[in-house]
Amino acid sequence: MSNASIFIDKLALEKHPEGGWYKRTYQSSFVFSPFKQQAHKRYASTAIYYLLEGNDFSAFHRLKSDEMWHFYFGSPLKIYEIDESGNLKTRLLGNPMTDQSAEFQVTIPANRWFAADLIDKSSFSLIGCTVTPGFDFSDFELATSNLLSNQYPQHTHLIRQFTRS
Repeated sequence: MSNASIFIDKLALEKHPEGGWYKRTYQSSFVFSPFKQQAHKRYASTAIYYLLEGNDFSAFHRLKSDEMWHFYFGSPLKIYEIDESGNLKTRLLGNPMTDQSAEFQVTIPANRWFAADLIDKSSFSLIGCTVTPGFDFSDFELATSNLLSNQYPQHTHLIRQFTRS
């Protein structure tokens, strides 16, 4: 059994549509309607464990909420973020004590397209994700290669690498 499998079993993680494995670990007791056009209520905040292993990746997606990624264990992750103007920002989520360019936490603002993959493809990474207002799958949009490449043609190579369609 690989180290990733031990964590997947121990934490009872499930497959995530963007790639990787996850389990919700927290949802606030406070519930409200954060989006004016929707009556659907959201938890004020939610949190998950999230694990990527090997050649798997977190495909380009976006949320209607801010999402903070927290590094826990394993290989650092490279996070690719495309803002509304098409600017690409690449950040390293990992342990800054062992890699000075890494950050323990990376926050992705609402409505930004982003993806992630492992630095060490022979390893895995265990992280946490906190979403505020809380995560709901109805607020989750998985990118298609054509949609994102048409919008940001300067990043087509990266987009094709980190989309599943």
